[in-house]
Amino acid sequence: MADTLDDTTVAIFIAQRGTEQVEFTEPKEAVEDAGGTVDVIGAETGEVRTVNNDLEPGDSFQVERTFSEISSDEYDALLVPGGAVGADRLRADENAVRLVREFAEAGKPMGVICHGPWTVIEAGVVDGRTLTSYPSLRTDIRNAGGKWVDEEVVVDQGLVTSRDPDDLPAFCDKIVEEFAEGRH
Repeated sequence: MADTLDDTTVAIFIAQRGTEQVEFTEPKEAVEDAGGTVDVIGAETGEVRTVNNDLEPGDSFQVERTFSEISSDEYDALLVPGGAVGADRLRADENAVRLVREFAEAGKPMGVICHGPWTVIEAGVVDGRTLTSYPSLRTDIRNAGGKWVDEEVVVDQGLVTSRDPDDLPAFCDKIVEEFAEGRH
């Protein structure tokens, strides 16, 4: 693979009973398959259950570190999966929001999909950027000063966004590419 993520460490957010499983697992696997290391970050350590289609219980995953105990300085990139409930919980967590702001201010690449941009909006780092998301977030993005477009994958200043699980192949390819470029 042309884009290698050897020596790249990525934080991926997960929310209790609300993160969309496929939007968590596929980007995580794409980064790991490219040689990167991914740490699962949540509000509390321990087992966290994901969801499928926002309502059906998904698999459980182990949270390795908490939002409050990490800094963006420890990571090269950030992944924020969607799921309406999970994204709503993430944007309400002041430490998750702080981390998104830190990553953005440091110019580090971020991959954010579906409802995940809610956390980016809450962090106040959307103004002047072009994003895509789940269509219901378009007004939120515009109200935060961003430009919303209906495209499979969008990259603006290292921020990679996609609309929903159907976009995962393009999203995963693009995050690997952007995360590799962010290391140089």
